[in-house]
Amino acid sequence: MQTYIKTYGCTLNQADTNIISSVLSKGGIRLSDEAEADVLIVNTCTVKSSAERRIIDYIRGLEADHRRIIVTGCLAGANSDIISRYAPTASIVTTPNIDRMPEAVSRTARGERVVFGDYRRSDRLSILDGSSFGECIAKVQISDGCLSSCGFCETRFARGPLNSFSDRLILRAIEMAVERGAKEIQLTSQDVGAYGLDRGTDIAELMGRIMEIDGDFRVRIGMLNPDHLWRYIERFATNLRDERFYRFVHLPVQSGSDRVLRAMGRNYSVERIYEHLDYLRSEVDGLTFMTDIIVGYPSENDIEFDETLDFIREARPDTVNLSKFTKRPHARASKMIQIPDGEIKRRSRIAASVIRDVQHDVNESFVGKEYRVLATEATPGSINGRTDSYKQVILNRNLDIEMGRYYNVRILDKSANVLYGRVI
Repeated sequence: MQTYIKTYGCTLNQADTNIISSVLSKGGIRLSDEAEADVLIVNTCTVKSSAERRIIDYIRGLEADHRRIIVTGCLAGANSDIISRYAPTASIVTTPNIDRMPEAVSRTARGERVVFGDYRRSDRLSILDGSSFGECIAKVQISDGCLSSCGFCETRFARGPLNSFSDRLILRAIEMAVERGAKEIQLTSQDVGAYGLDRGTDIAELMGRIMEIDGDFRVRIGMLNPDHLWRYIERFATNLRDERFYRFVHLPVQSGSDRVLRAMGRNYSVERIYEHLDYLRSEVDGLTFMTDIIVGYPSENDIEFDETLDFIREARPDTVNLSKFTKRPHARASKMIQIPDGEIKRRSRIAASVIRDVQHDVNESFVGKEYRVLATEATPGSINGRTDSYKQVILNRNLDIEMGRYYNVRILDKSANVLYGRVI
């Protein structure tokens, strides 16, 4: 029997796909291309309505072609009724149940419609066998769910409360990835910052354990809710200076207005963010700061939007994930009075312009300098690498560049999003 997995969404979803691939392999079920698959598994995202529309179009097309479908991921957990509306024959397997995927595949292939939707607290890394690793970059999930209750998000509804995986299994997963050639390990979860709070530990302690693993590899710490950082910021900064870790932090601030942050349910102030940044930048040389910003959150006024623009200008993030607010069915903010779409788009255009200006200015400081760069990805259009601070560098293609090797690179040019370099 053969399956094909279509994955939408973030690094966390991609890590889930690795686990699904492992459990299918153990069950004797092979992966194939889409045309030859007996059953198609669609691993979904529900963060944005635009992504949801693409997913619905895809599964609706599969349904029209009478394909056997299993839908998993966040849409399966949060909005299974939407799946049933557009693909009534599709089976549904929520993320806490992906260890049951072989059974779901077998029964779906026979024409049954199965729904595995109960919440089960499980250490899913126990079923990861390493067969999905083998590339330069490996994505390792460290927890599921979160402790927050943000007004714009329904992912917690999809994935449930915080479920941190054991450090023993996380270390084992990293070791398997390194043994199979991974040079960059991306630690991912719904909120890396909350890791371990249900186990009496935290991400800084896990980082210390990772530093004991043999091998030549780098670790990128994933998205970390600023609300948790104060608990362990000193140990976090100390460990981030170790050569095993990219000097990189992803703090999703979301807004530069304290009132909007309170309305969102974000339990920190803008002043606290500046304190965190000042401390991390003073302790970690060359720190790269990435953040997320939402514009058009219900009740956000022009003054509060300007406060967000001021934050971007003053905090000078290297990278910003900018999102226009969109209603999600189970999110608290969907019940609030909405800002007109045209106004949200206007604010998004203004914010995007400010972000480009800031990022251009930040990246200008790298031009003409030399850095050690780890080659990590080869695409049809470019060869990509990362500096020790996780800055993305597009490398010249006139050399035989090997993935997973370090190169000395001179930065020749920049855009708002990447640096351009020549191997020297």
